[in-house]
This record gives sequence, structure tokens and C-alpha cells, in this order.
Amino acid sequence: MDERAFLVVGYDSAELLDIACVTSALQIANRIGADPPYRTVLATPGKRDITCDSGLRLCAGASLERFNEPLDTLLVSGGLGHEAAAASPLLVGHVRRLATLARRVASVCTGSTVLAEAGLLANRRATTHWRFAARLAHRYPDVLVDPCPIYIRDGDIATSGGVTSALDLTLSFIEEDHGVALARGVALGTVAYLQRPGGQAQMSMFLGPGTTEDLLVRRITGHIVSHPDHDLSVATLARRAGVSERHLSRLFLVAVRETPAQYVRRVRTEAAAQLLVSTRLPLTAVTRRCGFGSTESLRQAFLDRYDTPPSRYRRERATKPPAVPS
Repeated sequence: MDERAFLVVGYDSAELLDIACVTSALQIANRIGADPPYRTVLATPGKRDITCDSGLRLCAGASLERFNEPLDTLLVSGGLGHEAAAASPLLVGHVRRLATLARRVASVCTGSTVLAEAGLLANRRATTHWRFAARLAHRYPDVLVDPCPIYIRDGDIATSGGVTSALDLTLSFIEEDHGVALARGVALGTVAYLQRPGGQAQMSMFLGPGTTEDLLVRRITGHIVSHPDHDLSVATLARRAGVSERHLSRLFLVAVRETPAQYVRRVRTEAAAQLLVSTRLPLTAVTRRCGFGSTESLRQAFLDRYDTPPSRYRRERATKPPAVPS
């Protein structure tokens, strides 16, 4: 194999980052030794230049209709124009045709809508940007939509969440094609975290619905995030808030869409994930610092949230972290 042809499908109002995260990562891989190298091509209907969400214009490298070469990877970008793209019989038809020429097929963000319209996600697990997940599931009931993971691989088809998840997905492709060392080099070149697991949630405890306007809930969630090793039982938190346990649970369900116990477990798991990749603390110390009762309960929390045990999570993602005294 002389090269790996990687075709990115673009259209008007595509998200520039959905495209650039992929193409930049592949070019860095080429510069540091990908063998065979990637040949990245942006294909659009009629080989027309496209105007991205940001207003910047991109020059197409190939016509979607005329491309007929064997493909390593076909990837459909996302963006605000995804509905119009999915409504185009020409674009969808050629995506369906090109999928038969590709070793693997993928989408970034709302590009999953185009794959679904082409029938390529039928009876498969798939993800998309969390804001559009319900719409995708309603429109295509045969697609098993999971809005949480950064990306999902189901056989030879991969779908990813919003925007920068394109980089995580591309790093996983590079690792699959060329090994972890090259993927790590690309991550270092992009100053990226190598690498968020596909099962990691699109929204962390710092960015998700926990940032509520309810001052009481905000005070309690702030306490939880700052003190994951404390007694965070519902009874203790209710006393701290000055309300009944039942009322606190109602407030949490409205404000953060989780029970207090679910929120505590999520915070502790994400805190443990940060310690695992940023320190050399033994697992027992991470367990203690994050408030888990045992290493087994920590392990189960990781399997539930990241679909991987904590030891493997650390082994695959940590880079020579500094020692931290226990």
C-alpha cells in the first residue's frame, strides 16, 4: 500500500473544526512517520468550494460524484448544514456508494445524520453531538443512539460526538493503523490529551448540567466537587443544605437531572480519572482520595462510565506524571 486515501465529505455550513481536527492530525502523522502516509481529500458535490459555519471558505479537492478510487476511510463532517446535506439525494447517494469502497466509514458530530439517511447506521450503536441526539433517535428509530460517548465504533463504522471529538476519533484511527507510539506523537504535536476513551462522556462534571442557576444546588455541587473524599451521603448533604432528603433529591433531579447519589458517583469517578493520568498515586490512594469505599467500587464505577477498568485507563492514557505524596 503506497498511501491510505482518507476522503472527508464536506458541504455548505459544515463545521470547520470537524474537518480541520481530522485533516491536521493526519498531516502531523505523515510528518512524523506514518508509513504508508495518509492522502487526505476534501470532496464536495461538484467539487464546489464550501462556506463553513465560521464563514471561512474551503477549496474542495475532489468531486463527490466523480471519486471512484479504493478508499481507506470515508468520513462525513458535521455542522449546521447537516440537515440540508441529509436532504440531498445526490450527496447521500454518493456517500452510500463510497461506503462500499471504504475499509471503514465514520462521521463527526452531526455528520451521523447523513450516515443514518444513507442507511449505514441501521441497527448499529451510534453517537452524535449531545444536543442533536434526541432528534437523530426520533428521526431514525432503527439507529441505537447513545448521546454520551465521545465516539463509538460499531464494526467498520464509527461515529463521534461534537466538534473536538473528531481529534479523539482520528487519534484512535492513527493508533489502529500505525500503533500507539505514532498516535502519541500526534497527540503531543496537537497538545492534546492522549487519548480520551471513546466511552468517556461528552460533558464532564465541570461543563455539564451541574452548572445550575439554583443557588442551593450550586452550593452543594460545589461542595461535592471540592470534597469528593468526604461523607457525601444524601442525609449528610441534606443536613448541609438545610432541607429534607426528599426535597434535595427533587432539586437535584430538576437542576442537574441526576439524583444526589448519581452526581456524587460521577464526580468521584471523574476525579479519580484525573488523578490516574496526572499522578503516580497507587490505586488504593486514588480510591481513598476520591471517596470510594474500595478499589472494587472504583473499578465498577470506571466500567460503568468509561467501559474500561482504572488500571487500563491509566496505562493507556498517562504520560510520566509527577509523583504526588499521599
